[in-house]
Order: sequence, then C-alpha cells, then structure tokens
Amino acid sequence: MCEILEMENIDRGTTITLINKDQQSIFFLKKGTIKIVDLPQNTVKYIVKKGNIFGELSLFDHQAASEERAIALEDCIICYIEADRMARIMEKHTSLKNGILKVYGLRIKKLERRLQDLLYKGSTERITEFIKDYIQEFGENENDRIVAKNLLSHKDIANLTNTSRQTVSNVMSFLRKNLEIDYNSQNISMLKTPKLNLVKPQKKE
Repeated sequence: MCEILEMENIDRGTTITLINKDQQSIFFLKKGTIKIVDLPQNTVKYIVKKGNIFGELSLFDHQAASEERAIALEDCIICYIEADRMARIMEKHTSLKNGILKVYGLRIKKLERRLQDLLYKGSTERITEFIKDYIQEFGENENDRIVAKNLLSHKDIANLTNTSRQTVSNVMSFLRKNLEIDYNSQNISMLKTPKLNLVKPQKKE
C-alpha cells in the first residue's frame, strides 16, 4: 500500500475532491482533521481524525459518494488511491477488506446513535454529550485536563447534534460558566473526571 499510495499536503480550509472526472478515490488521513459534509443538505455528517480513512463510501455506493465532500479543518497530509484499484487489493487481502468494513460499520453505528439521541434526548443533553465525546476522542492529556483543538464551529456542532447554532452557543456558555469545560479560539478542554452529566436536559428540538 505504501508503494502505490499518492501523498499530498492539504491546507486548512481546502475542499478535497472525492470524485475527480468520474474517478473516485479512497483517502487515508496521515495528519490533521477532516469534516465530511453532505452536499444536498449542506450539513456536517462526521469528523475524521488522523490515522483514519474517508471516501470509503465509493466502494459501496457510488451515487451516495458523489453527494459528499471533505473539508480540511487544519493543515493535513492525505494519501489516496483509486477506488477501483483499492477494491481489487481488498479482494486479495481479506484483512484489509475486513478493516474497511469495520470502519464503515462504526460510521453507521455513530449515525444510528445520533438518531436514537434525537428521539430520546433533549437538545442540551445531545450537545453536552457530543462535546464530551469530541474532547475525549480528539484530545490529549495535559496535567489534570483533556485538551482538544477547537476545530468545529457552533454551526458544525449544531449539524452534528441536530440542534440550532444558538442552542449550541447557550449550552457551551453555560458549561463554561459552571466550569464544566473551558474553551477559546484554539482549544477546548475538560477535567479528566468531567461533570458534564450535571446539565439538566431541556425539551427536544
């Protein structure tokens, strides 16, 4: 794989073309963070961190893949390979095929969780849990806190939690006021033993 993958440096804010002249690609994120956007709805679907893949939908659903785009949330390094070539390699190497299916399956589970949260949890609880999960997944330990880069806008968080941007702003301000989290334009953090579950759920949006 290392011998045949193409590598490219991507600047922050750049849109990565998943389909170029009808040729679809699979991408490996070596450095940085990517957000995947649904084009018809213009909403964020999920976030990809370094060491993961994206664009894998083209292996299973070409039409659905054409409705996605990837945007670099920070300077990134990506490696990529044509989807057709990737499919042929997967057929020869079962472990690689299983790995790709596992990634795709985890994405589906996350989307199912979002649907369950929308049905049974209020907007405040959804936002609070998302922030907690984001810091834990993308953050690093620094003394008694977990610190992550503050890469998502309030609109992005609203898309990912099925809420409004104003509700996200209100909840985050409340959490910071109550010392549940702290954030600025660069970072967002919480204690290693968070108290995020103290926020009372509000009515569902």
